[in-house]
Amino acid sequence: MKLWGGRFETGPSEIFERFSNSLHFDKRLIGADVEGSQAFARSLHRAGVLTAEECTQIVDAFDSILRDAEADPNFFDGATDEDVHSFVIGKLGARVGALAGKIHTGRSRNEQVSLDTRLWLRGECDKSRGWLVALMSALLDLAGKYPNAVIPGYTHLRRAQPVLWPHYILALFEMFARDFDRFGEARRRVNVMPLGSGALAGSGFPHDREAIARDLGFDSITLNSMDVSADRDWALDYVYAATVAMIHLSRLSEDWILYSSEEFGWMELGDGVTSGSSLMPQKKNPDSLELIRGKSGRVVGSLNSLLVTMKGLPMTYNRDMQEDKEPLFDAADQVNGCLEMAAAVAESVVLREQVPFDAAEASWVVATDLAEALARNGTAFHSAHQIVGRLVLESVRNGKRPADWNAEALAAFAPEFTPDVARLLDPREGMKTREILGGTGPATVAKALLTARERLAAMTA
Repeated sequence: MKLWGGRFETGPSEIFERFSNSLHFDKRLIGADVEGSQAFARSLHRAGVLTAEECTQIVDAFDSILRDAEADPNFFDGATDEDVHSFVIGKLGARVGALAGKIHTGRSRNEQVSLDTRLWLRGECDKSRGWLVALMSALLDLAGKYPNAVIPGYTHLRRAQPVLWPHYILALFEMFARDFDRFGEARRRVNVMPLGSGALAGSGFPHDREAIARDLGFDSITLNSMDVSADRDWALDYVYAATVAMIHLSRLSEDWILYSSEEFGWMELGDGVTSGSSLMPQKKNPDSLELIRGKSGRVVGSLNSLLVTMKGLPMTYNRDMQEDKEPLFDAADQVNGCLEMAAAVAESVVLREQVPFDAAEASWVVATDLAEALARNGTAFHSAHQIVGRLVLESVRNGKRPADWNAEALAAFAPEFTPDVARLLDPREGMKTREILGGTGPATVAKALLTARERLAAMTA
Protein backbone atom coordinates (compact mmCIF):
# COMPACT_ATOMS: atom_id res chain seq x y z
CA MET A 1 0.00 0.00 0.00
CA LYS A 2 1.33 3.46 -0.94
CA LEU A 3 0.95 6.32 1.54
CA TRP A 4 1.16 8.89 -1.27
CA GLY A 5 0.36 9.17 -4.98
CA GLY A 6 -2.35 11.71 -5.79
CA ARG A 7 0.17 14.19 -7.16
CA PHE A 8 1.47 11.72 -9.74
CA GLU A 9 0.05 10.81 -13.13
CA THR A 10 1.89 7.48 -13.18
CA GLY A 11 3.45 5.28 -10.53
CA PRO A 12 7.14 4.78 -9.86
CA SER A 13 9.14 2.63 -12.22
CA GLU A 14 9.98 -0.93 -11.29
CA ILE A 15 13.66 0.04 -11.13
CA PHE A 16 12.99 2.89 -8.70
CA GLU A 17 10.77 0.75 -6.50
CA ARG A 18 13.38 -1.96 -6.34
CA PHE A 19 16.09 0.59 -5.67
CA SER A 20 14.28 2.53 -2.96
CA ASN A 21 12.24 -0.07 -1.09
CA SER A 22 13.37 -0.77 2.46
CA LEU A 23 10.94 -3.42 3.69
CA HIS A 24 13.59 -6.13 3.49
CA PHE A 25 15.54 -4.50 6.31
CA ASP A 26 13.13 -2.23 8.19
CA LYS A 27 10.60 -5.01 8.74
CA ARG A 28 12.25 -5.60 12.10
CA LEU A 29 10.54 -2.38 13.22
CA ILE A 30 7.06 -3.90 12.96
CA GLY A 31 6.61 -4.20 16.72
CA ALA A 32 7.62 -0.59 17.25
CA ASP A 33 5.44 0.53 14.34
CA VAL A 34 2.39 -1.18 15.82
CA GLU A 35 3.07 0.17 19.32
CA GLY A 36 3.57 3.71 18.03
CA SER A 37 0.49 3.55 15.79
CA GLN A 38 -1.67 2.35 18.67
CA ALA A 39 -0.54 5.28 20.77
CA PHE A 40 -1.25 7.62 17.86
CA ALA A 41 -4.75 6.14 17.49
CA ARG A 42 -5.42 6.90 21.14
CA SER A 43 -4.14 10.43 20.61
CA LEU A 44 -6.43 10.83 17.58
CA HIS A 45 -9.31 9.79 19.83
CA ARG A 46 -8.33 12.41 22.41
CA ALA A 47 -8.10 14.96 19.59
CA GLY A 48 -11.61 14.10 18.41
CA VAL A 49 -10.56 12.53 15.10
CA LEU A 50 -11.53 8.98 16.10
CA THR A 51 -14.53 7.88 18.11
CA ALA A 52 -13.97 5.59 21.07
CA GLU A 53 -15.32 2.68 19.06
CA GLU A 54 -13.10 3.46 16.06
CA CYS A 55 -10.06 3.76 18.32
CA THR A 56 -10.75 0.42 19.95
CA GLN A 57 -11.29 -1.21 16.59
CA ILE A 58 -7.98 0.09 15.26
CA VAL A 59 -6.00 -0.76 18.39
CA ASP A 60 -7.39 -4.30 18.44
CA ALA A 61 -6.62 -4.73 14.76
CA PHE A 62 -3.03 -3.68 15.38
CA ASP A 63 -2.81 -6.28 18.14
CA SER A 64 -3.95 -8.96 15.71
CA ILE A 65 -1.36 -7.84 13.13
CA LEU A 66 1.43 -8.16 15.68
CA ARG A 67 0.21 -11.56 16.86
CA ASP A 68 0.17 -12.81 13.29
CA ALA A 69 3.66 -11.41 12.64
CA GLU A 70 5.06 -13.10 15.74
CA ALA A 71 3.37 -16.41 14.98
CA ASP A 72 4.15 -16.65 11.28
CA PRO A 73 7.81 -16.64 10.17
CA ASN A 74 6.61 -16.11 6.60
CA PHE A 75 4.44 -13.12 7.45
CA PHE A 76 6.30 -10.78 5.06
CA ASP A 77 6.62 -13.24 2.18
CA GLY A 78 5.40 -11.81 -1.11
CA ALA A 79 4.97 -8.28 0.24
CA THR A 80 5.68 -5.53 -2.28
CA ASP A 81 5.23 -2.54 0.05
CA GLU A 82 7.99 0.04 0.03
CA ASP A 83 8.58 -0.08 3.78
CA VAL A 84 7.28 -1.54 7.02
CA HIS A 85 5.00 1.47 7.64
CA SER A 86 3.03 1.05 4.41
CA PHE A 87 3.01 -2.72 4.96
CA VAL A 88 1.38 -2.32 8.37
CA ILE A 89 -1.20 0.14 7.04
CA GLY A 90 -2.05 -2.34 4.31
CA LYS A 91 -2.59 -5.06 6.89
CA LEU A 92 -4.71 -2.66 8.94
CA GLY A 93 -6.86 -1.90 5.88
CA ALA A 94 -7.46 -5.61 5.37
CA ARG A 95 -8.87 -5.77 8.91
CA VAL A 96 -10.80 -2.51 9.35
CA GLY A 97 -11.41 -1.36 5.78
CA ALA A 98 -11.67 2.35 5.05
CA LEU A 99 -11.22 3.21 8.72
CA ALA A 100 -7.51 2.48 8.25
CA GLY A 101 -7.27 5.69 6.24
CA LYS A 102 -7.79 7.74 9.40
CA ILE A 103 -4.75 6.44 11.25
CA HIS A 104 -2.42 8.63 9.25
CA THR A 105 -4.34 11.83 9.99
CA GLY A 106 -1.77 14.57 10.56
CA ARG A 107 1.07 12.06 10.83
CA SER A 108 4.13 12.07 8.59
CA ARG A 109 6.38 9.13 7.89
CA ASN A 110 9.25 11.39 8.89
CA GLU A 111 8.13 11.50 12.51
CA GLN A 112 6.85 7.91 12.35
CA VAL A 113 10.26 6.62 11.29
CA SER A 114 11.91 8.59 14.09
CA LEU A 115 9.42 7.24 16.61
CA ASP A 116 9.63 3.62 15.48
CA THR A 117 13.41 3.58 15.38
CA ARG A 118 13.64 5.21 18.80
CA LEU A 119 11.24 2.65 20.28
CA TRP A 120 13.25 -0.19 18.79
CA LEU A 121 16.61 1.32 19.73
CA ARG A 122 15.51 1.92 23.31
CA GLY A 123 15.20 -1.85 23.62
CA GLU A 124 18.58 -2.40 22.00
CA CYS A 125 20.22 -0.06 24.53
CA ASP A 126 18.74 -2.20 27.29
CA LYS A 127 19.98 -5.37 25.59
CA SER A 128 23.49 -3.99 25.21
CA ARG A 129 23.60 -2.99 28.86
CA GLY A 130 22.28 -6.41 29.87
CA TRP A 131 25.03 -8.19 27.94
CA LEU A 132 27.62 -5.85 29.40
CA VAL A 133 26.46 -6.79 32.89
CA ALA A 134 26.76 -10.48 31.98
CA LEU A 135 30.30 -9.94 30.68
CA MET A 136 31.38 -7.87 33.68
CA SER A 137 29.97 -10.52 36.01
CA ALA A 138 31.92 -13.25 34.20
CA LEU A 139 35.09 -11.15 34.42
CA LEU A 140 34.71 -10.64 38.16
CA ASP A 141 34.16 -14.36 38.61
CA LEU A 142 37.34 -14.98 36.62
CA ALA A 143 39.25 -12.53 38.80
CA GLY A 144 37.94 -14.20 41.95
CA LYS A 145 39.16 -17.64 40.85
CA TYR A 146 42.81 -16.51 40.97
CA PRO A 147 42.98 -13.79 43.64
CA ASN A 148 46.73 -14.05 44.26
CA ALA A 149 48.01 -14.78 40.77
CA VAL A 150 50.87 -12.52 39.66
CA ILE A 151 51.36 -11.64 36.00
CA PRO A 152 53.62 -9.25 34.13
CA GLY A 153 51.94 -6.01 33.19
CA TYR A 154 52.95 -4.76 29.76
CA THR A 155 53.70 -1.51 28.00
CA HIS A 156 54.75 -1.63 24.35
CA LEU A 157 54.07 -5.40 24.68
CA ARG A 158 57.22 -5.59 26.82
CA ARG A 159 57.20 -6.80 30.41
CA ALA A 160 56.96 -3.70 32.56
CA GLN A 161 55.82 -4.24 36.17
CA PRO A 162 54.22 -7.09 38.11
CA VAL A 163 50.48 -6.83 38.79
CA LEU A 164 47.86 -9.08 40.28
CA TRP A 165 45.64 -10.99 37.86
CA PRO A 166 42.50 -9.46 39.44
CA HIS A 167 44.00 -6.00 38.90
CA TYR A 168 44.32 -6.75 35.19
CA ILE A 169 40.76 -8.10 35.03
CA LEU A 170 39.49 -5.02 36.87
CA ALA A 171 41.07 -2.87 34.15
CA LEU A 172 38.83 -4.67 31.65
CA PHE A 173 35.89 -4.23 34.02
CA GLU A 174 36.44 -0.46 34.06
CA MET A 175 36.40 -0.31 30.27
CA PHE A 176 33.09 -2.13 30.08
CA ALA A 177 31.63 -0.14 32.98
CA ARG A 178 32.22 3.00 30.91
CA ASP A 179 30.48 1.28 28.01
CA PHE A 180 27.52 0.57 30.29
CA ASP A 181 27.34 4.28 31.09
CA ARG A 182 27.67 5.23 27.42
CA PHE A 183 24.75 3.01 26.41
CA GLY A 184 22.77 4.51 29.27
CA GLU A 185 23.47 8.01 27.96
CA ALA A 186 22.55 6.87 24.45
CA ARG A 187 19.27 5.51 25.82
CA ARG A 188 18.55 8.84 27.51
CA ARG A 189 19.02 10.66 24.21
CA VAL A 190 16.96 8.07 22.33
CA ASN A 191 14.10 8.21 24.81
CA VAL A 192 12.62 11.49 23.60
CA MET A 193 9.19 11.37 21.92
CA PRO A 194 9.01 12.95 18.41
CA LEU A 195 5.37 12.24 17.45
CA GLY A 196 3.32 15.36 16.75
CA SER A 197 6.09 17.00 14.75
CA GLY A 198 4.51 16.29 11.37
CA ALA A 199 6.74 16.32 8.31
CA LEU A 200 8.72 19.30 9.59
CA ALA A 201 6.30 22.04 10.75
CA GLY A 202 4.33 20.32 13.52
CA SER A 203 0.94 18.63 13.44
CA GLY A 204 -2.17 20.53 12.43
CA PHE A 205 -4.22 18.55 14.96
CA PRO A 206 -4.41 19.21 18.71
CA HIS A 207 -2.38 16.25 19.96
CA ASP A 208 -1.41 16.11 23.61
CA ARG A 209 2.23 15.22 23.01
CA GLU A 210 2.97 14.79 26.70
CA ALA A 211 0.16 12.23 26.90
CA ILE A 212 1.61 10.31 23.95
CA ALA A 213 5.01 10.34 25.65
CA ARG A 214 3.53 8.92 28.85
CA ASP A 215 1.63 6.31 26.85
CA LEU A 216 4.85 5.09 25.21
CA GLY A 217 7.14 5.43 28.23
CA PHE A 218 9.26 8.31 26.93
CA ASP A 219 11.03 10.59 29.38
CA SER A 220 10.32 13.79 27.46
CA ILE A 221 9.24 15.21 24.11
CA THR A 222 11.19 16.86 21.33
CA LEU A 223 11.06 20.65 21.24
CA ASN A 224 11.41 21.54 17.58
CA SER A 225 9.60 19.87 14.69
CA MET A 226 12.26 20.73 12.11
CA ASP A 227 14.94 19.21 14.30
CA VAL A 228 12.93 15.98 14.57
CA SER A 229 12.79 15.64 10.81
CA ALA A 230 16.53 16.26 10.44
CA ASP A 231 17.90 14.52 13.52
CA ARG A 232 19.79 11.24 13.73
CA ASP A 233 22.13 12.23 16.55
CA TRP A 234 20.49 9.67 18.81
CA ALA A 235 21.31 6.90 16.32
CA LEU A 236 24.90 8.14 16.11
CA ASP A 237 25.09 8.13 19.91
CA TYR A 238 24.16 4.45 20.00
CA VAL A 239 26.50 3.44 17.17
CA TYR A 240 29.32 5.41 18.80
CA ALA A 241 28.72 3.60 22.09
CA ALA A 242 28.67 0.31 20.19
CA THR A 243 31.91 1.21 18.41
CA VAL A 244 33.77 1.98 21.63
CA ALA A 245 32.46 -1.24 23.20
CA MET A 246 33.66 -3.18 20.17
CA ILE A 247 37.09 -1.56 20.40
CA HIS A 248 37.26 -2.70 24.02
CA LEU A 249 36.16 -6.20 23.06
CA SER A 250 38.76 -6.26 20.32
CA ARG A 251 41.52 -5.31 22.76
CA LEU A 252 40.42 -7.99 25.21
CA SER A 253 40.39 -10.47 22.33
CA GLU A 254 43.89 -9.51 21.25
CA ASP A 255 45.22 -10.02 24.79
CA TRP A 256 43.60 -13.40 25.23
CA ILE A 257 44.57 -14.63 21.78
CA LEU A 258 48.16 -13.89 22.74
CA TYR A 259 47.95 -15.20 26.30
CA SER A 260 46.40 -18.50 25.17
CA SER A 261 49.04 -19.06 22.47
CA GLU A 262 51.88 -21.56 22.91
CA GLU A 263 54.35 -18.65 23.11
CA PHE A 264 52.64 -17.21 26.21
CA GLY A 265 50.81 -20.27 27.50
CA TRP A 266 49.10 -18.41 30.33
CA MET A 267 45.57 -19.50 29.77
CA GLU A 268 43.42 -22.20 28.24
CA LEU A 269 40.21 -21.38 26.41
CA GLY A 270 37.34 -23.83 26.72
CA ASP A 271 36.50 -26.28 23.95
CA GLY A 272 33.12 -24.63 23.56
CA VAL A 273 34.62 -21.35 22.33
CA THR A 274 37.45 -22.69 20.18
CA SER A 275 37.70 -24.70 16.98
CA GLY A 276 40.09 -27.05 15.23
CA SER A 277 41.75 -27.29 11.86
CA SER A 278 40.52 -29.29 8.88
CA LEU A 279 44.13 -30.33 8.21
CA MET A 280 46.22 -29.99 11.38
CA PRO A 281 44.97 -32.27 14.15
CA GLN A 282 46.81 -30.49 16.97
CA LYS A 283 45.20 -27.07 16.50
CA LYS A 284 42.92 -25.40 19.03
CA ASN A 285 42.12 -22.04 17.51
CA PRO A 286 40.67 -19.00 19.36
CA ASP A 287 38.09 -18.41 16.63
CA SER A 288 35.53 -16.83 18.95
CA LEU A 289 37.98 -14.09 19.93
CA GLU A 290 39.21 -13.65 16.37
CA LEU A 291 35.64 -13.19 15.15
CA ILE A 292 35.00 -10.59 17.86
CA ARG A 293 38.15 -8.78 16.83
CA GLY A 294 37.11 -8.97 13.18
CA LYS A 295 33.54 -7.84 13.77
CA SER A 296 34.79 -4.70 15.47
CA GLY A 297 35.66 -3.45 11.99
CA ARG A 298 32.05 -3.82 10.88
CA VAL A 299 30.81 -1.64 13.71
CA VAL A 300 33.50 0.99 13.13
CA GLY A 301 32.35 0.92 9.51
CA SER A 302 28.74 1.41 10.57
CA LEU A 303 29.69 4.52 12.51
CA ASN A 304 31.63 5.89 9.56
CA SER A 305 28.74 5.11 7.22
CA LEU A 306 26.20 6.97 9.34
CA LEU A 307 28.51 9.92 9.95
CA VAL A 308 29.17 10.35 6.24
CA THR A 309 25.48 9.96 5.40
CA MET A 310 24.51 12.79 7.75
CA LYS A 311 27.43 15.16 7.32
CA GLY A 312 26.20 17.33 4.44
CA LEU A 313 22.41 17.10 4.45
CA PRO A 314 20.38 20.31 4.21
CA MET A 315 17.54 20.79 6.67
CA THR A 316 15.31 18.89 7.18
CA TYR A 317 14.44 15.38 5.98
CA ASN A 318 16.22 13.85 2.99
CA ARG A 319 15.78 10.34 1.64
CA ASP A 320 19.49 9.77 2.30
CA MET A 321 18.42 9.23 5.91
CA GLN A 322 16.83 5.91 4.97
CA GLU A 323 20.43 4.73 4.89
CA ASP A 324 20.65 5.04 8.67
CA LYS A 325 18.84 1.77 9.27
CA GLU A 326 21.22 -0.88 7.99
CA PRO A 327 24.35 0.40 9.78
CA LEU A 328 22.32 0.96 12.93
CA PHE A 329 20.75 -2.49 12.80
CA ASP A 330 24.07 -4.19 12.04
CA ALA A 331 25.90 -2.32 14.80
CA ALA A 332 23.30 -3.45 17.33
CA ASP A 333 23.38 -7.05 16.10
CA GLN A 334 27.16 -7.22 16.15
CA VAL A 335 27.81 -5.58 19.51
CA ASN A 336 25.16 -7.60 21.31
CA GLY A 337 26.31 -10.84 19.73
CA CYS A 338 29.95 -10.12 20.55
CA LEU A 339 29.20 -9.18 24.16
CA GLU A 340 27.33 -12.45 24.59
CA MET A 341 30.22 -14.37 23.04
CA ALA A 342 32.84 -12.61 25.17
CA ALA A 343 30.95 -13.51 28.35
CA ALA A 344 30.97 -17.17 27.29
CA VAL A 345 34.71 -16.99 26.61
CA ALA A 346 35.40 -15.43 30.02
CA GLU A 347 33.42 -18.19 31.70
CA SER A 348 35.60 -20.79 29.96
CA VAL A 349 39.06 -19.38 30.78
CA VAL A 350 41.48 -21.40 32.89
CA LEU A 351 44.56 -19.48 34.06
CA ARG A 352 47.81 -21.42 34.44
CA GLU A 353 49.00 -19.30 37.36
CA GLN A 354 52.59 -20.50 37.47
CA VAL A 355 53.34 -19.61 33.85
CA PRO A 356 52.82 -15.84 34.06
CA PHE A 357 54.43 -15.79 37.51
CA ASP A 358 57.53 -17.48 36.10
CA ALA A 359 57.56 -14.91 33.30
CA ALA A 360 57.44 -12.10 35.84
CA GLU A 361 60.06 -13.69 38.08
CA ALA A 362 62.46 -14.39 35.21
CA SER A 363 62.35 -10.83 33.89
CA TRP A 364 63.26 -7.49 35.39
CA VAL A 365 59.73 -6.28 36.12
CA VAL A 366 60.98 -5.54 39.65
CA ALA A 367 63.32 -2.81 38.42
CA THR A 368 60.91 0.01 39.24
CA ASP A 369 60.35 -1.41 42.72
CA LEU A 370 64.11 -1.36 43.34
CA ALA A 371 64.52 2.20 42.05
CA GLU A 372 61.64 3.45 44.17
CA ALA A 373 63.09 1.73 47.24
CA LEU A 374 66.37 3.58 46.73
CA ALA A 375 64.41 6.82 46.36
CA ARG A 376 62.53 6.15 49.61
CA ASN A 377 65.91 5.62 51.29
CA GLY A 378 67.14 9.05 50.18
CA THR A 379 68.70 8.55 46.76
CA ALA A 380 67.52 11.03 44.16
CA PHE A 381 65.21 9.15 41.81
CA HIS A 382 67.23 10.01 38.70
CA SER A 383 70.33 8.52 40.34
CA ALA A 384 68.30 5.52 41.57
CA HIS A 385 67.03 4.98 38.03
CA GLN A 386 70.61 4.99 36.71
CA ILE A 387 71.84 2.57 39.39
CA VAL A 388 69.07 0.04 38.74
CA GLY A 389 69.49 0.47 34.98
CA ARG A 390 73.16 -0.51 35.34
CA LEU A 391 72.14 -3.48 37.48
CA VAL A 392 69.75 -4.67 34.76
CA LEU A 393 72.38 -4.18 32.06
CA GLU A 394 74.93 -6.15 34.09
CA SER A 395 72.40 -8.93 34.64
CA VAL A 396 71.37 -9.13 30.98
CA ARG A 397 74.99 -9.34 29.91
CA ASN A 398 75.66 -12.20 32.32
CA GLY A 399 72.31 -14.00 32.02
CA LYS A 400 71.32 -13.29 35.63
CA ARG A 401 67.74 -13.05 36.84
CA PRO A 402 66.60 -11.06 39.89
CA ALA A 403 66.53 -14.27 41.94
CA ASP A 404 70.26 -14.72 41.24
CA TRP A 405 71.04 -11.66 43.35
CA ASN A 406 70.99 -11.36 47.13
CA ALA A 407 71.51 -8.57 49.65
CA GLU A 408 75.29 -8.98 49.77
CA ALA A 409 75.67 -9.03 45.98
CA LEU A 410 73.46 -5.98 45.61
CA ALA A 411 75.45 -4.04 48.22
CA ALA A 412 78.66 -5.01 46.45
CA PHE A 413 77.27 -3.72 43.18
CA ALA A 414 76.19 -0.37 44.67
CA PRO A 415 76.31 0.78 48.31
CA GLU A 416 72.89 2.43 47.91
CA PHE A 417 71.37 -1.07 48.02
CA THR A 418 70.67 -1.59 51.72
CA PRO A 419 69.76 -5.08 52.99
CA ASP A 420 66.03 -4.36 53.13
CA VAL A 421 65.91 -3.72 49.38
CA ALA A 422 66.72 -7.34 48.51
CA ARG A 423 63.23 -8.56 49.35
CA LEU A 424 61.94 -6.55 46.39
CA LEU A 425 63.69 -8.96 44.02
CA ASP A 426 60.55 -11.06 44.51
CA PRO A 427 57.82 -9.53 42.29
CA ARG A 428 55.18 -10.29 44.93
CA GLU A 429 56.88 -8.01 47.44
CA GLY A 430 57.03 -4.84 45.37
CA MET A 431 53.29 -4.93 44.79
CA LYS A 432 52.78 -4.47 48.50
CA THR A 433 54.14 -0.92 48.18
CA ARG A 434 51.33 -0.06 45.75
CA GLU A 435 48.37 0.17 48.09
CA ILE A 436 47.43 3.56 46.70
CA LEU A 437 43.82 3.80 45.52
CA GLY A 438 43.68 2.32 42.03
CA GLY A 439 46.98 0.48 42.45
CA THR A 440 47.84 -3.21 42.37
CA GLY A 441 48.50 -3.60 46.10
CA PRO A 442 46.86 -6.82 47.36
CA ALA A 443 44.64 -5.13 49.95
CA THR A 444 43.64 -2.41 47.48
CA VAL A 445 42.77 -4.95 44.79
CA ALA A 446 40.74 -7.07 47.21
CA LYS A 447 38.74 -4.00 48.18
CA ALA A 448 38.37 -2.97 44.53
CA LEU A 449 36.90 -6.38 43.73
CA LEU A 450 34.28 -5.96 46.43
CA THR A 451 33.49 -2.45 45.22
CA ALA A 452 33.17 -3.69 41.66
CA ARG A 453 30.64 -6.29 42.80
CA GLU A 454 28.65 -3.57 44.52
CA ARG A 455 28.77 -1.39 41.40
CA LEU A 456 27.64 -4.29 39.26
CA ALA A 457 24.70 -4.98 41.57
CA ALA A 458 23.71 -1.30 41.31
CA MET A 459 23.70 -1.57 37.51
CA THR A 460 20.96 -4.20 37.68
CA ALA A 461 18.93 -2.57 40.45
